[in-house]
Amino acid sequence: MVENMIRQASKKTWYKWSIYINLVLFFIVALFLYLLVTDCISYGRYGGDTWLYVTRDIGFIAIALSLIFFQFMRNIYTIIRRTL
Repeated sequence: MVENMIRQASKKTWYKWSIYINLVLFFIVALFLYLLVTDCISYGRYGGDTWLYVTRDIGFIAIALSLIFFQFMRNIYTIIRRTL
């Protein structure tokens, strides 16, 4: 059922969804950058097991930025393909 819905979606719909996905990814990056700073400050003060929180923040930032980069490259490829 979902497969049919995905196949029937037009390019305009995909571009709308892409914008919303990018907005969510930018929100995730901003949130986890804030958490990274606060966790690094608490690690400097208290030490201990807060390094787990720092690695969690770095992992989420890396995944979100890689998805943003993938979409950016795909859009650049689409633009280059249309202009040639």
